[in-house]
Amino acid sequence: MSRIPAKFAALKAAGRGALITYQQAYDPDPATSLAIIRGLPGAGADLIEVGMPFTDPMADGPSIQLAAQRALKAGATLAGVLALVRDFRTGDDTTPIVLMGYYNPILSYGVDRFCTDAAASGVDGLIVVDVPPEEAHEIEPQARAAGLDLIRLVAPTTDDARLPRVLEATSGFVYHVAITGITGTRSASAASLELAIPRIRRHTALPIAIGFGIRTPAQAAEAAALADGAVVGTALVDTLAKSLDEQGRAKPDSVRKVLDQVRELADAVRG
Repeated sequence: MSRIPAKFAALKAAGRGALITYQQAYDPDPATSLAIIRGLPGAGADLIEVGMPFTDPMADGPSIQLAAQRALKAGATLAGVLALVRDFRTGDDTTPIVLMGYYNPILSYGVDRFCTDAAASGVDGLIVVDVPPEEAHEIEPQARAAGLDLIRLVAPTTDDARLPRVLEATSGFVYHVAITGITGTRSASAASLELAIPRIRRHTALPIAIGFGIRTPAQAAEAAALADGAVVGTALVDTLAKSLDEQGRAKPDSVRKVLDQVRELADAVRG
């Protein structure tokens, strides 16, 4: 079992939802990225999503696309991302880490080798955005064998007929995409989420996290209360991007600015 079920169980016992934060690996450089990821648990992140930089991140909005470009310019590779997780694990063996990205780099790395290396590096789960349930056989057996949770996205357009198929191979938690479209472009209404979450719960006992449209502490608190967790990505990526100098390099306060924002989000989620 990965660290993910244990974390959600502990949070449920504590009576609150999870704050899940997203950071693109290597953005804007490996050292700054590692410093942010190392600081996230202390700032209040309960689970951490680490983006695997890719040249064609089709589900991501402009902010995360630019983050991926900065990361690739800084030399990001899948092997480097796994090394980043190993470095994080030298100081934290409890916070769940989920890698989020696309299938092509994993295929190029080798699916069996990637799943084995990811688990050995301390990764707990994978979100592979562009592998639909019908193609799950491409990676699901290898992920399961390595002990990795395979977390699936459920969109507003995923109807009741398709939900069981999508959820069939899901473990860890369900990622509810709050909006139709790409990451960070707009926010979902509370009314739409109040309808969506109970509908998903009728099909699964897994925790549900809401993402793709959460930017503010108030929105994070609302999502974590309606579901089991709130994912904040683009807002943090934007804060990091705004802190960089004209050449896209981190400034001395770049890490602090991101972690200060995470503290505000965590305070809201904790009520």
